[in-house]
Amino acid sequence: MSPQHRPPERTQPAPGAGSGAPAVRRAEVDANRWPDVARLPSAGPARTAVAGYLVGRALDRLGLTASPAGVRAGTCGPLLTLHDPDAFHRRIGRHGLIGFGESYMAGEWDSDDLAGVLTVLAGHVDELVPAPLRGLRGLWVAARPAADRNTRAGARENIQRHYDLSNDLFSTFLDPTLSYSSAVFSSLPAGFESLASAQHRKIDRLLDLARVGDGTRLLEIGTGWGELALRAAARGARVTTLTLSAEQAALARERIAAAGLTDRVEVQLRDYRDAEGRHDAVISVEMIEAVGAEYWTSYFAALRRALAPGGRIALQAITMGHREMLHTAATHTWISKYVFPGGLIPSRRAITEHSAAAGLRTVADHGYGEHYAETLRLWRERFTARRDRVAALGFDTVFQRMWELYLAYSEAGFRSRYLDVRHVLLTEGTRR
Repeated sequence: MSPQHRPPERTQPAPGAGSGAPAVRRAEVDANRWPDVARLPSAGPARTAVAGYLVGRALDRLGLTASPAGVRAGTCGPLLTLHDPDAFHRRIGRHGLIGFGESYMAGEWDSDDLAGVLTVLAGHVDELVPAPLRGLRGLWVAARPAADRNTRAGARENIQRHYDLSNDLFSTFLDPTLSYSSAVFSSLPAGFESLASAQHRKIDRLLDLARVGDGTRLLEIGTGWGELALRAAARGARVTTLTLSAEQAALARERIAAAGLTDRVEVQLRDYRDAEGRHDAVISVEMIEAVGAEYWTSYFAALRRALAPGGRIALQAITMGHREMLHTAATHTWISKYVFPGGLIPSRRAITEHSAAAGLRTVADHGYGEHYAETLRLWRERFTARRDRVAALGFDTVFQRMWELYLAYSEAGFRSRYLDVRHVLLTEGTRR
C-alpha cells in the first residue's frame, strides 16, 4: 500500500459516530488507492443474512451492543454503532475479519470505545463462529498471497510498504526516541513516567541481557530509527546495525551523526541473511515478526553465524499461542493485507524449536504483554490527537481510520492476552 500523496478532502462526522475517528463515506473513497474499501464485495442475500445472524448472536453473547446510527440510550459497555448494517454484514459474509476491518475503513461502523470492543472480541475469538461451522472457515478466509513471501526481494518490498511510509508520520505518534516497539514501564498503568523513559528502560534491559558494555561488538538486526544503537554506543560498544528501510537508515544516520557517534555505529542497508562478521552480542527487537514462518530457520541460523564463541543473543519478540499461530499462518488477515505484508507473529514454541535447530539454547524468557497494551494506548492517543498533522502529510481519511484500527486492534490483542511480548536470551547450545 502506498502512502497518500495529497491532503484528503475534509468530511463532516457521520451521525452517531462515537470513536472520534474521522468520518468517511464510501462514495468518496479513492478507488485507485483503496479498491476493496471503495466497492462492496459480491455476497448473496443468504450469505449476508447468515453473517448478520452470526454476528448478532456473537455480540449478544459477549455483552456487546450493536445499534443503528444514533441509537445510544440504555446501553452499557462498549457500543458498536452501525451506519450501514447491510454493507457491514455483506463484507463480513464475504471476507470475514478482513471485511470487518474494511467496513471500518469505509466508515460503515464506529465505536465509542474501539479498543474496548476489540478487546472483548479478541478475548473470545474462538467463540465468534459456532463450533459446527469452524471447519468451513475456508469458505470465507483466503490464503496468504504468494507475492508477500519474504524472499530477499519480497522482504525489501514488504518492509518498505510499512516502514517507508514517512518518517514524519511515525514521529506524530512515537515519543522522541522514535522507538516503535513495546516500552517497559516502572509501574502500570503508566502514571507520570514519560514514554521515552519507559523505552529507555526496555532498551537498557535488552543491553544488560546481552551484556553490552565498553568494547562489545554488537550486531543489531532491525535498526528502527537508531535509538538502541545510540544507547549501546554510549556504553562504549561498537555497533553494526542492519535495516531494509531506506527512510529509517537515513534518519538513523542523521541521529547518530548528531550524537557524535559515527565512529562507533555503522548503519547498513542489508538483509539479515547477509550479515557479516562475528559479534559478542546480537540484539533483534520485534524483527522476527517480519521474517515469515518459512524463513525462521534462516533467521536463527543467521543469528548463530553472527555470534562469536561465548556470545549472547537478546530478542524482543511478540508471541501468540501455537495453535493460533498455525491458523494465522494459513490465513490472509486484515493486518497482513493492509499493515504488515508478509508478517507472522511466532509462538514461544516456534521460537524455542527454530532456535534450537540452529544450535541455540533459551536461557531466559520473560513476558511484558501488559506493557505493550499501555504503549499502544499512548501511541493511539497521540495519533488521534494529531490527525490534522497526519492529514497535512497527505494521508487521507481512509488511511487515518485504518491506522487507528491497527493501533486499537493491536492494543486489544495484548489486553486480552491473545498476544504477549517476550524478552528472550539465547546462547550457544553448550553454554549458559
